[in-house]
Formats: sequence, structure tokens, C-alpha cells
Amino acid sequence: MYNITELIERLCYKDNKVAYQALQMLETESEKSNEVYKFFDRFVEMIENKNSYIRNRGIVLISVNAKWDTENKIDKIIDNYLKHILDEKPITSRQCIKVLPNIAKYKSNLVECIREALMEADVAKYDNSMQTLLYKDISSSLKKIK
Repeated sequence: MYNITELIERLCYKDNKVAYQALQMLETESEKSNEVYKFFDRFVEMIENKNSYIRNRGIVLISVNAKWDTENKIDKIIDNYLKHILDEKPITSRQCIKVLPNIAKYKSNLVECIREALMEADVAKYDNSMQTLLYKDISSSLKKIK
């Protein structure tokens, strides 16, 4: 078993397979405890990375740690987070859209701004094939967010 600090370091490895395994292990730990939340600021840095795989990992880890966010760190970065609904990479957009219901579940004060960002998202900048998927993702997330 790896320690959490080591797994956090692996999130930015060039070997995406290793990084993805670290992500999965950190997601699992985040379901059980707040140990991963201690690295929240690192995840915020990740969502600004030029590498979309790293952005994806940061997006996911912020979301799965929403339930531990007693310091309201998500509230402070929500606008920056929501801009990834229209990320330059449509796969990152999809990832962001899909995990928003988890943030909304634990951060009821952010539900309205999340819903608004989803409803206002104009996915026309993406190829037609991706637009359809993004609209489905948005619709699905809106249904899950009460």
C-alpha cells in the first residue's frame, strides 16, 4: 500500500497508467476519510495544468473531496472550477460536468451557481459528435442536482 503523499505525487507522472491508478486509489480513500482533502490546494493547482489528463484528475479529486470541505475551499474556487464545463478539451469538459452533482450534493449553497453554469454552457465550440455527448452529460447532471 502506498502512502497518500506518494499517490499525490504520482498524479502528475508522465506515465498516465501509473497516474490513473493513483487517482483511483485516492478516490477510494476519499470515499472513506478526509486524508486526501489535506492536499486540496494541490488539486486546485492541477485544474490549471496545461495537460488535460492532469486537469481531469484535479477536477475529480476536488469533487470527491467535497464532502470533507469544512473549510469551504470549493466555495472560493467554484468559478474557476466551473470554467472547465467548457474546457478546451471536450473530454475534460465531460469529466467536469459528470462530477458536478457530487459537489452539489455536499455544497448546497453552490447548487444554484452550478445549475446556472450548466444551463448557460454553449457547447457549440466543439465538434458536432462531442456536442451531442456534452448536451447529454449536462442534462444528466442537471437531473441529478436537486
